[in-house]
Amino acid sequence: MIILSYDITDNKLRSRFSKYISKFGHRIQYSVFEIDNSERVLENILMKIDEKFGEDFDERDSVLIFNVKNEKKNVIKYGFVRHEDENVIII
Repeated sequence: MIILSYDITDNKLRSRFSKYISKFGHRIQYSVFEIDNSERVLENILMKIDEKFGEDFDERDSVLIFNVKNEKKNVIKYGFVRHEDENVIII
């Protein structure tokens, strides 16, 4: 699993970046995405950030990517996110 977090000041750039990242995973916080991990997916994301977005970032912008190995042991969930992996049936 990959956790990607960003803080981008420009609204237009932030919107483009968010739309791009949402192709690979789902939003768990406003500017945090959880992405199913594969080396190919991670390489594609890194390459696209370098090619399309990196040159548009300024000193106020940041993107953090956490490659979490053995996700069951390393991820502790509380609140709503705790139930994301469960089948929930509401009648």
